Amino acid sequence: MSRIAALSSTAPLMAIPESRPPEGGVGEWFRGAGGLRLRLGFWQPKGPARGTVFVSPGRSEPIEKYYEVVADLLSRRFCVVVHDWRGQGLSARLLPDRLKGHARSTEEFLDDYQRLLDGFEDRAPKPWIMMGHSMGAALNLSTLIKGEERFGAAIFINPMLRIKTGKHSLWSVSFQTDWKVRHGQGTDYVPELFDDPFEHTFEDDALCHDEHRYNIWREQLFACPHLAIGTPTWGWLNFALKIGETLLKDKGKLIKKVRTPVSIICSGDDTLMMKQPSKMFAKKLPKGRYVEIAGADHEILMELDEYRRPFWAEFDEMAEATLPAPVTFAPPPVSDAPTSVVEAAPVPVSAEVFDSLVPEDVPLPDPAVEGPEDNLSVAPPVEVEDESAEPAPDAPKPALFVAYELSDVPAYAPPLEPAEEIEIVDWEEAVSGEKVEPEAPAKPDGQQSA
Repeated sequence: MSRIAALSSTAPLMAIPESRPPEGGVGEWFRGAGGLRLRLGFWQPKGPARGTVFVSPGRSEPIEKYYEVVADLLSRRFCVVVHDWRGQGLSARLLPDRLKGHARSTEEFLDDYQRLLDGFEDRAPKPWIMMGHSMGAALNLSTLIKGEERFGAAIFINPMLRIKTGKHSLWSVSFQTDWKVRHGQGTDYVPELFDDPFEHTFEDDALCHDEHRYNIWREQLFACPHLAIGTPTWGWLNFALKIGETLLKDKGKLIKKVRTPVSIICSGDDTLMMKQPSKMFAKKLPKGRYVEIAGADHEILMELDEYRRPFWAEFDEMAEATLPAPVTFAPPPVSDAPTSVVEAAPVPVSAEVFDSLVPEDVPLPDPAVEGPEDNLSVAPPVEVEDESAEPAPDAPKPALFVAYELSDVPAYAPPLEPAEEIEIVDWEEAVSGEKVEPEAPAKPDGQQSA
């Protein structure tokens, strides 16, 4: 089978010499809400697995940005599932302009996530742990609020509950954003949030303090520019404001039904998200816990080791408390069918050829067929090899690609019908108890992606 034919039926995991997918993983396509083709990566550790961690990235973050996190989880003997949300990574984009960071409704994202979980019901060993960052954390929290009970624990990093709006009030930003969406401008760029991902620099745009990790991701992005996301649209900004608003306005009726232990990790110097809403939300959860890492910026998992260690200490403590007993998991039998990755030498690939490698109309398998405190101390996980267990078969290595050009992809998700009207909540009035006079619409201050 040719390389192009193989990639037409499987999902590639992009790589550069400095950042390759960890061993034991494959890329796969799955169908989301409305039939959109979405991408995921699935990794299995060597030997028995303790469970499975489902990782949900933030806005603009593809699977490739989480290779180091996957390796960290594999070393703790967890299976790992990382996925590209709709509209980013190599999942189907929602508009012809691939650089537009767009969203249409929260329900679509939540439907996609449920389909992802259902597809791993009989594949991924339990117990399951939910891990989300920023936008992914907010969507994961919404999933728990709506009654998802298959997870033994959850850990969230800087959830997108309330975005910092700079010199503009939250009320004025919400008013203008809602007006733009109601008047058919939801797919337009937000001018003040102009963001060219290919012009970022560590000094001006980094959301972490680790220049080495930042530069590795930049090299990955330039090697495969199809992963890039740029300026958000009014539709995305409306989605981002509403999802946090919906979660925070719950007075406890739905939150109290969440029985999953939840740890919320916030950065002490987060430049994008407010900390106080996350702290208040954690207190409302029956089994909630809030940890703040002093000095860290928004992307804790891309941070210096001194900031990453407290996060992994919290994760290890939560995992040990929730998942005390290792779980033996037998990998599926190896068949003659094409695998999800293809061995290939590094070659330059044009945008046209790249698009032919990942077509939209890919036949998919039937899912019904079986087939604390700051500066926490760190206790590194102890590796215990089970000599009685048969080693898992060696997984094929992902392909290595380099793409130098970027072009719009003609196939994209069709527009939805006009959304129903959304009630605007005046948060300043709700918090202070005093009437707040409306301000003239003002454009939001420039901010980075969430």
